[in-house]
Amino acid sequence: MLIDQARIHVKAGDGGKGCTSFYRDRQVRKGKPTGGDGGKGGNIIFKVDKNIRTLLDFQYNRHFKAGRGGHGGSNNKNGKSGDDFYIRIPPGTIIRDAGSGLLLRDLTVSGDEVVIARGGSGGKGNSKKRDATPGEQGEEKEISLELKLIADVGIIGYPNVGKSTLISRISSAKSKIANYPFTTKEPILGIVKMFDGNVAFADMPGLIEGAHSGRGLGDRFLRHIERTRILLHMVDMAAVEGRDPCEDYLSLKNELKLYGHNVARKAEILACNKMDLPEAKGNFIKFKKKVDREIFPISAVSGEGVKELLNEVWRVLAESLYLLK
Repeated sequence: MLIDQARIHVKAGDGGKGCTSFYRDRQVRKGKPTGGDGGKGGNIIFKVDKNIRTLLDFQYNRHFKAGRGGHGGSNNKNGKSGDDFYIRIPPGTIIRDAGSGLLLRDLTVSGDEVVIARGGSGGKGNSKKRDATPGEQGEEKEISLELKLIADVGIIGYPNVGKSTLISRISSAKSKIANYPFTTKEPILGIVKMFDGNVAFADMPGLIEGAHSGRGLGDRFLRHIERTRILLHMVDMAAVEGRDPCEDYLSLKNELKLYGHNVARKAEILACNKMDLPEAKGNFIKFKKKVDREIFPISAVSGEGVKELLNEVWRVLAESLYLLK
C-alpha cells in the first residue's frame, strides 16, 4: 500500500541543567565554584533512505523524541549531549510545518538530511562565577509529510486502457489487472533494465475528466506525476469502454494543463494500446488524422510494438537528461 501523506509530532531534546557546586578545603574556605555545564539536547533529523518507498510507518508511530542533554556535575564536569534522533523518509518527501503550512524542505536525493527541530542548549554551571542556569527546551513541532513519487517515466491514461498490463509485461511489478475501471488505486513502481541502465516506470491510477480538481482522487495521483521525467500517455484504441480515443487523449491533455505545476510541459510519448483487437484498426486511422504527432501502436497483451515503444522511451529519456546537464 502506498501511503503518501502523514502527520507526526517531533520533540527535540531539552538541554541539561547547569550544576551548582563549590570546592572547599583548608586553603579555600569560601568555596570555589566548580559546577559544570549541562549538555545540549539532541536534534530531530530527517534523512532520505532510498530503500523506503512509502510513509506507511508513520501511520503507526506518530511521536518522535530526541535525547535530552545530561546535567552538569561537580568538579567542572559537563553533561553529555543528547542523542540525535534520525527519521528516515523516502526520496521525494516534502516536509511542512503542519500549523502554518510553511515548506521546510523538499528532499529528493538519497542520503540528504535536514535538521527540523533543534535541541535546547545546555544550562551554564556556576563555574563561570555566576548562578547556574537550567537548560533550554528543545523545539517541538507538528510536521506534515507529503510524498511525491520519483520515477523516470509516468504511465498515464484513462482507467482500463492497459497501463497495468504494460508495466506487468516490461517489469517484475505486479499490478492488479481486471476488465473494470479503477483497478489500480495507487501508483506502482516497476524497474525495467534498458541498455546500460535501469529505468523506473510508475503505473499511475487511471485519470478522468475533472482529475485536476480532485475528482476520482485525481489531484492526489497527479501530484506523483510532478516527479517523473517524461510521460507515457496510453490511449485505448479499441474503445472498449465506449469512449472516443481522440476525446480521451485531448481531455487528459487538458487535465494536465489545468493541474499546472508544469506537468503539461513534460516530454510525452503517445502509445495507442489494444491494437490486437479488431475495433482498433479503424479507430487508429481516424485517430491519426486528428492527432498530428508521432504515435506508437502497441498491444500490451501480445507485446506487439512494445520493443519499439521502449526504444523511444530510452531515446527521449536520454535526451531529457542531456538537456538537464
